[in-house]
Amino acid sequence: MAIQPIDKFCETLDPIVKNAVTIASIGSTIGREKTLAEAYPEENKAEHLRNLANQIRAIKPSENFEKAVNSLEKNGIKVLFASDAEEAQELILKIIKEKNAKNVVKVKSMTTEEIELNHFLEKNGIEAVETDLGELIIQIDNERPSHIVKPAIHRRRDDIARSFEKHKIAPYDEEPTHITLNARKYLRRKYFGADVVISGANYVLAEEGAIVLATNEGNSRFSMAGAKTHIAIAGFEKVIPSSRELSVFLNLLGRSATGQHSTVYTDFVRGAGSAKNSPEEMYVIFLDNGRSKILGSEFAEILKCMRCGACMNRCPVFRLVGGHAYRAVYPGPLGIVLSPLLAKDIAEYADLPKACTLCGGCAEVCPAKIPLPDLILKMRDKVKKENAKVANDINFKAWAILASSPKLWRLAMPFNRLANLVPLNLFKVGPLGRWLKTRTLPKFNGGKFRKWFSKNG
Repeated sequence: MAIQPIDKFCETLDPIVKNAVTIASIGSTIGREKTLAEAYPEENKAEHLRNLANQIRAIKPSENFEKAVNSLEKNGIKVLFASDAEEAQELILKIIKEKNAKNVVKVKSMTTEEIELNHFLEKNGIEAVETDLGELIIQIDNERPSHIVKPAIHRRRDDIARSFEKHKIAPYDEEPTHITLNARKYLRRKYFGADVVISGANYVLAEEGAIVLATNEGNSRFSMAGAKTHIAIAGFEKVIPSSRELSVFLNLLGRSATGQHSTVYTDFVRGAGSAKNSPEEMYVIFLDNGRSKILGSEFAEILKCMRCGACMNRCPVFRLVGGHAYRAVYPGPLGIVLSPLLAKDIAEYADLPKACTLCGGCAEVCPAKIPLPDLILKMRDKVKKENAKVANDINFKAWAILASSPKLWRLAMPFNRLANLVPLNLFKVGPLGRWLKTRTLPKFNGGKFRKWFSKNG
């Protein structure tokens, strides 16, 4: 796919799409504030939980990981390791072929999006059906998620109804409850015929040797009821010490993600056959894909992310442009930091750090208290140091010299009036022209301050 700079992408956005994303994002932010206030009316209680979440993620990650592997294997789970996306893809394909599986269902997972698993399996003749409603909607139209929690946040009900009709899932019907029921009927056949279920893991409990899946539709339980084999894939950062610490995260996750007091379903999966109508065999694949490198860098805090999407919902840029403008699997403030780090070539996403106003809203709502604005500034610096070229960017070295020298600035001030008299169209050529195409200069409103500055500056 050709790389399209974020500002160029914004020009092509349908106003209806912008409106859908903005309304949904603002609604989630308001819901977050309301539910947190209801649950924790005491001053600083919610803040205390956020501090705890950050601290828990910092507790001996290597020891917890080793403990998790031992506990999972003790529970009969086969633990595998993948250094990158390609290795993870091959491991999953090998398991599916060994089981001679014909039908695969998937539980929503951003990690499988990260390794582009659906496209890989499709190339190898295996259909993997998404069972989350939002993921199903974008899958049938061959789209990427535009949000990590609400993948179809940019889609409207009439649009979804047309897609269901086009792909013969159901006749056109834009009533939301009917769309849900039609998806349920379609997926029920997939559940019954599934040989393998693939999921992510919201958390991996080191002490108990279990994975935790938080969903709102019950699709994880349905998927595991019929399949004989369960494959879970997760980044190693998903490991936490135990179920005791989990309570902190569950108190923050639903409220931060969707404005709910809790996700509707929270499943604890402790190995094959651990519950009635559960798979007979289970695998957990831990994915690195650049994470170990991040863990030892100045960006380590980003691995504390809960994948709740609160930073995106709060971000004024994301609200206007949506997730697809970021081009990567992880959009918004999270993606600005994480996507360049996970990419094979940082230049692919070198423009993302500039898709930020540094308003600080993301840090205010992050349940893990990740200092996102600080990390975004560090990413800007990293991009600059690595000389990664940014499309539609211009060199500000001359401006930096001018703005940092009072004498040069005073000399240039008289030319300000001349610059405002010259038609702006004359500047709309070359790099400066591309920059001005999406920006407007304010009208010149007098020179009293300039005269004062010339005398006293």
